[in-house]
Amino acid sequence: MHNIRFRPMQNAKIAIIADIHGNALALTAVLADIAKQNVDDILNLGDHFSGPLDAQSTAEQLIDSDMISIAGNHDRQLIELAPDDMGASDKVAYDQLSTRAIDWLESLTPTHIYKGEIYMCHGTPDSDTTYWMEQVSAEGVVNIAPRHQIEAHAKGVDYPIILCGHTHTPRLLSLSGGRMLINPGSVGCPAYDDDSPVYHIMQSGTPDACYAIVEKRADEWNVSFKYIKYDNLSAAKMAKNNGRDDWVGGLKTGFYS
Repeated sequence: MHNIRFRPMQNAKIAIIADIHGNALALTAVLADIAKQNVDDILNLGDHFSGPLDAQSTAEQLIDSDMISIAGNHDRQLIELAPDDMGASDKVAYDQLSTRAIDWLESLTPTHIYKGEIYMCHGTPDSDTTYWMEQVSAEGVVNIAPRHQIEAHAKGVDYPIILCGHTHTPRLLSLSGGRMLINPGSVGCPAYDDDSPVYHIMQSGTPDACYAIVEKRADEWNVSFKYIKYDNLSAAKMAKNNGRDDWVGGLKTGFYS
């Protein structure tokens, strides 16, 4: 792990977003709320487009913005896989995206260090598909991971703020050395199922878009999570019209069905 050092920030207020998954309606609402917060920057942890919603409108909001974005696993799949080999969510997004949007994805890195104090990744520093804070049992039950496992992923990541996404679960954990590990939750996909490592469900229990704010004052960092209402029923209708009934329940209620 390469530690790039800068002069520490004195005061800072940063918005953290992740896992938009093509939900342009949710992103618009979140960006409108962030605009009221007087933040210095927006950090975006990836999985921008994949989903049965509105990938191109999402791209149009992101590409010309000043936010700092990294790639998630679905972003990588959109540029590495042939269309016929893509999963259903990636394929819908790929068919909507312009060449400019694909070129933008190709420009993204998997990690980034923001001003020497905030480390950004999507899953863990070494994997964009690994859950950092959660683990899945053989029976498909999702729980917080053991502390030693969480700390092992953070070895050598010596920054006061460490950011990850991927699980769509807003969470703050305290690590050794006073470090904070933060997942801001998902802007656009509050519930999903997955079959790796075994079949399991992730669900937030609210349809609201979620993001986080980290703020530094007098060498002390504070974290808050924001839940933003938006026209989620229109997003659910869009998913249904695109043949993805499995997305409808999560977008309507925050629970997977």
